[in-house]
Amino acid sequence: MSGTVSKIVRFNNEEEFLEDIEEAMERFTYLASRYGVNVIEGILLWDYIGIRDEESIKIFRIGEFPYVEGTLRIDLDTLKILERYFDEIESRWDDLTTSEINYFVEMLNDALGKELVYYEAYGLGLERNEAYIVLNIKGLYYLENVVDMEDRSILDEAVSLLMKYV
Repeated sequence: MSGTVSKIVRFNNEEEFLEDIEEAMERFTYLASRYGVNVIEGILLWDYIGIRDEESIKIFRIGEFPYVEGTLRIDLDTLKILERYFDEIESRWDDLTTSEINYFVEMLNDALGKELVYYEAYGLGLERNEAYIVLNIKGLYYLENVVDMEDRSILDEAVSLLMKYV
């Protein structure tokens, strides 16, 4: 991706980080709707898991499986195995590491007999309280030069929120 950079960002307070990133993304999404380019092209938290079903890959955070469960298009036996494994891993949330999540995903895929569950954070070298973010620097430069006065404060706020972590 030309003009993009990816970076591992660290945070001490996960809740504050998520709120800040959500606010920044809302502002950049608004600016993208007006000017045609989005600065935040992707983000992967240390505890994001993907599950492939009949339609696509659904992404969620560990601890959110009960909410995703109803959206998965998979057979009942597979769902029961997923539920059992996710109940176990979620019960260990406070002490969970990325290497444990990676091992859990490998065991789960073995139990399923096929690769349906994905975990990319370990391969990217993420640890707890880290995220991998893809930024469109060329797009940021573009916005800096084309944003009109009424949207300038929105851009400045979005960049300020992002710079707390980058």
